[in-house]
Formats: sequence, C-alpha cells, structure tokens
Amino acid sequence: MSWSVLIVDDEPLTQDLLRLMLEPAGFRVTGADHGLDALEKIKNHKPDIMILDVMMPHMDGITVCKKIRSNPETSNLPIVMLSGKTHLNAVEEGLEAGANRYLPKPTSRTDLIQNLHDVLAETAAVSH
Repeated sequence: MSWSVLIVDDEPLTQDLLRLMLEPAGFRVTGADHGLDALEKIKNHKPDIMILDVMMPHMDGITVCKKIRSNPETSNLPIVMLSGKTHLNAVEEGLEAGANRYLPKPTSRTDLIQNLHDVLAETAAVSH
C-alpha cells in the first residue's frame, strides 16, 4: 500500500532529504513550509501520516500538533515529530502535545521508515 505523508519543515533541504528517503519506500510525499501551511493542506487533503518539525516560523510544531489533536476531523492523524530539540523536556512536550513518536534530527532512513510503519500499524489497529 502507498501511504501519503505530509512533511512539515521550514528547511527546504530537510524536506528534500526526507522526500528522497521516503519516496523509494513507496510513500507519496507532500511538503509544507510551516505550521499554518500544514493546517491548510490537512484541511484540503488529510494525509495518512505527518512528519512535523518543532522549531518553525509562524506556528511551531507543538502548537500545530495541539491544534490537530483538538479538531475532531484530524484528531486521529498519526504524527511523528522530527526535531533537533532532543533534550528530555522537548521530547516530553512533543509527546504530551499528542505526537505518536518523537525522533531526533538527523535520523537514519531505516529508523524513519520503521517508525512511520510502526505508527501507521498502531493507529490502524486502534481505529478498527
């Protein structure tokens, strides 16, 4: 099955790198440059899973995550946070905001794909 993934990161190089990691694994990738852009894209076409940066202009990833979780139409959207902020408080804050996983930047292609598949499997099991 081909999963759609929305990559939300203000760094074009990071979006490109993640796209290069994911497309060969069968993911259909869409990008968003910041949180407001991501919320607009989700409203128009909800992805199967989202990779969300924490530190971004306009709206940070923690706020985006909370907004998604508080909206009944998107509350079950799987979210994997990917951030350079890796101290314990940042990880806790991301998970408390509703992220399914919190991964450090940089992450390996294998770890990223494995975590996306794990989260998709976990959320599919919950929704059935």
